[in-house]
Amino acid sequence: MEEEDGAGSAASSCVSVRSDWSKEKPPLFSNEPAATIASAQCGERSRTRAGLQTASQSSCVQTDVGLQEVLDEHKISLRRRCERVTEGSDETGSRTLLNRIYTELYITEGQSEEVNTQHEVRQLETASKMDALHDAPIRCQDIFKALPDQQRPIRVVLTNGVAGVGKTFSVQKFTLDWAEGLENRHVSVVVLLSFRELNLIRDEQYSLLELLHVFHPTLQKVTAEKLAVSQLLFIFDGLDESRLSLDFTNRKLLSDVTQKSSVSQLLTNLIQGNLLPFALVWITSRPAAANQIPPTCVDRLTEVRGFTDAQKEEYFRRRFSDEELSSRIISHMKTSRSLHIMCSIPVFCWITATVLEHMLTTEQRGELPKTLTDMYSHFLLVQTKRKKNKYHEGHETGPQELTEADREVLLKLGRLAFEHLEKGNIMFYQEDLEQCGLDVTEASVYSGVCTEIFKRESVIFQKPVYCFVHLSIQEFLAAVYMFHCHTNRKTEVLEDFLGKKYESSLDDFLKQAMEKSLQSKNGHLDLFVRFLHGLCLESNQRLLGGLLGQTEISPGTIQRVINNLKEMNRYEISPDRNINIFHCLMEMNDLSLFQEIQEFLKSENRSKKELSEIQCSALAFMLQMSEEVLDELDLQKYHTSERGRQRLIPAVRNCRKAGLRSCGLSKISCDYLAAALKSNSSHLRQLDLSWNNNLQDSGVKHLCGFLESPGCELETLRLWSCGLSKISCDYLAAALKSNPSHLRELDLRYNKLQDPDVKQLFDLQQSADYRLETLRWRP
Repeated sequence: MEEEDGAGSAASSCVSVRSDWSKEKPPLFSNEPAATIASAQCGERSRTRAGLQTASQSSCVQTDVGLQEVLDEHKISLRRRCERVTEGSDETGSRTLLNRIYTELYITEGQSEEVNTQHEVRQLETASKMDALHDAPIRCQDIFKALPDQQRPIRVVLTNGVAGVGKTFSVQKFTLDWAEGLENRHVSVVVLLSFRELNLIRDEQYSLLELLHVFHPTLQKVTAEKLAVSQLLFIFDGLDESRLSLDFTNRKLLSDVTQKSSVSQLLTNLIQGNLLPFALVWITSRPAAANQIPPTCVDRLTEVRGFTDAQKEEYFRRRFSDEELSSRIISHMKTSRSLHIMCSIPVFCWITATVLEHMLTTEQRGELPKTLTDMYSHFLLVQTKRKKNKYHEGHETGPQELTEADREVLLKLGRLAFEHLEKGNIMFYQEDLEQCGLDVTEASVYSGVCTEIFKRESVIFQKPVYCFVHLSIQEFLAAVYMFHCHTNRKTEVLEDFLGKKYESSLDDFLKQAMEKSLQSKNGHLDLFVRFLHGLCLESNQRLLGGLLGQTEISPGTIQRVINNLKEMNRYEISPDRNINIFHCLMEMNDLSLFQEIQEFLKSENRSKKELSEIQCSALAFMLQMSEEVLDELDLQKYHTSERGRQRLIPAVRNCRKAGLRSCGLSKISCDYLAAALKSNSSHLRQLDLSWNNNLQDSGVKHLCGFLESPGCELETLRLWSCGLSKISCDYLAAALKSNPSHLRELDLRYNKLQDPDVKQLFDLQQSADYRLETLRWRP
């Protein structure tokens, strides 16, 4: 499926507005025609404003034939826009019927934690182990329908999801079904807008009515009066790509749809309900950008998690009529954990399907890709072959050589990818391409790699926007470019990236790059360095020909790279981030660490086997990804260093009882623990953090973030001898008040606490509203 952030991206309402809305709101969910609903709204507003009775109501009840014709034309326009889609590329003739390939996505209420602190691929790995039993899936067509236990209506919806997970496809499916009269018939008008489009007019002044007319010319005849009696739905797709300044505190109040203002002001007033207070609003975003919308302005927060395992298989079976081919692709996907996880993203399913179909239906010999670097290397070659119109011609017997022209353009794209990865940019304008020496016509030739997102007839769309099909494609090409710079000794580029003197040997360079990635707070270079290490392999060097530069990598060099990874210790880095070192080893096809942990898990004398820190990271990853939930994880039973035990913290995601006694947990490591627990807390029932003297009040404060989480079902918490004071008791009491239904036993012994310190907790124990049965706090 298409990747919205690379190929076409597109809450309660604020309390002050909500108070009156419940009295006047139109019937949001009804099987009545839009005209009937519009008439009802019109009558209601007439009574409210002027106390008019029969005359005003009867005039509104009459069907507006002219308006209906306009709306019918608008539906036809939207149907044409959404009925055909592109998967990844924008090649002429490649557009496919959406309903032919659309596979239902897994959308849930709420969202995963850690959205701003992990690379999106790491979020996928975490989400792949989320307990689906605790999440009620939502159809994209039902995004505004309240669940049975939800009383108030839903006006503003914010939908999160990582790049390529299917947010834009959901928007297109919703819009298409509405335009065809299949779903949400209560909505009179759907106004579909992307932030990419809005960016192009961000410095201009428009009224909301003009905005509709400019972006949807079919609505030119719709007046302000007609808007007032219509049930509108505004869809703003791709908040993460917004270059608007959305200020919800220092805004200018707007209530008239004909009043001109900046695009930013129009949006904030629409979201807050000052403009068209009955209009529905749906916003999609990648997680890291979603905090631009205040939670007080959001009625429903949802998350698109992509495909479940069953939906992955359905996607491939729908895509290929050849059952044997789809079965072989599904079977191969399951052999690689990293490929299987990535196939949660629809666009990666498309990449996988593109590569494996090519390899399985031609006479090309060679092992099917098992790592991400293998897959993307093959994908790059497939795109160059498509560019030359040779993808379906002849019988190929081996990888096709890249021409000098291919190499030149791809390296320019790699430079573009790398420079903007550092800046955090995922879309580019013509001047960005030109700065990297790219001619626009050159980029458009490689349509599978770099896609022109839209060309509109309206004058405001004369400036095309470009982006990579998916963020991971950008990261891969950035790694290719950086590897090329190393091979060709482009010292200035390398030292500018590393921020230090460049070491010319490959093993030293990769060590420096790995250290640089670990310094990133949000892990934005994690996949980039995975690719860098994967490009060391002879198989990928051979596949990409001269693109990486002429170099021979000896087995001794490869072994030094592997040893550097295994010995790397960055104590200030979170346990989750250190797991990326393990992934880099896997990209280099070094399975020794994986095999060592497998043997360790099978061993009957685990407590006697000493584990290194990198082995602890690998073990933590394998335990948390296990299909079987651990009954107990006791870190004292593992023979390793204190820092090694801290690297095992992520495994608490997948256990019922966690013993972290005397592990040297501090404020920072407790923060890591809370983050891990919030990301999947559905299993854990007992947590023992006793004898961690450095935990103290600041550590408990972080832990309370987990206790407040709606998914927390912890029943027993032990905090013996953790250096706690009255402040910790206050934190714990506040957490239990916000989520009172779970904790039964709280043990605070061997902390210097007096009767007044625990009074709040004691009061909670006595209250029938809380389940706290046992409170221990005396020495």
